[in-house]
Amino acid sequence: QVRLVESGGGLVQAGASLRLSCAAFGGSFSRYVMGWFRQAPGKEREFVAGISRIGGSSYYTESVKDRFTISRDNVKNTVYLHMNSLEHEDTAVYSCAAGSKYGSSWTHEFGYWGQGTQVTVAS
Repeated sequence: QVRLVESGGGLVQAGASLRLSCAAFGGSFSRYVMGWFRQAPGKEREFVAGISRIGGSSYYTESVKDRFTISRDNVKNTVYLHMNSLEHEDTAVYSCAAGSKYGSSWTHEFGYWGQGTQVTVAS
């Protein structure tokens, strides 16, 4: 079992950059495919990005593909989401999740979740 703790959210202006971190505790971090999801007010949770167990490959939802980068450090047991050129539409609570299926964007295929961190982009 793994516990996930996100950090790095905040209030930024449109066009700014932000890096989110998600630290994993209590489990074998490198066993898991890691993902970032987000949920905006009044909307369903949506997939943002995922990364393979050793970090050699990643996948993204189309709307962030050219702006966000997911990475991981298996020594530090941490996954990151580097967000550039932020837009007001990126405002959401961002959560990291651990799963077993690379390429999946389905929430039910990620078994462990963090509590989330708020990202607010002022237009």
